[in-house]
Amino acid sequence: MKEDVSGKVQLSEMIKQKITDGSLDLQECEHIAMIQDVTPSADGCEKCLEIGDEWVHLRLCLICGHVGCCDDSKNKHASRHFHDTGHAVIVSYEPDEDWIWCYIDEIPIKP
Repeated sequence: MKEDVSGKVQLSEMIKQKITDGSLDLQECEHIAMIQDVTPSADGCEKCLEIGDEWVHLRLCLICGHVGCCDDSKNKHASRHFHDTGHAVIVSYEPDEDWIWCYIDEIPIKP
């Protein structure tokens, strides 16, 4: 996952190119076409920071940039964000991890 100088996470062009060249199959997950270049909403789990709680790992919504905690965290804010908004595609917001997950299709996507 790459951030540019503005702080935006630049994935959408890479994903769009892989769809165009056929190396990423939309039949596997049509929701990846919704991915945007996003600005992370916080440096940690947005909701945990608001309530003064802790998290295990972070996830970034690739539709709007919401940063939430993973399902191993007690609050599961990333999953809650999906259920509240329908934003189905997230990426790990952890160093050295580059996988994408679709909540609807329940599949990992390797960019």
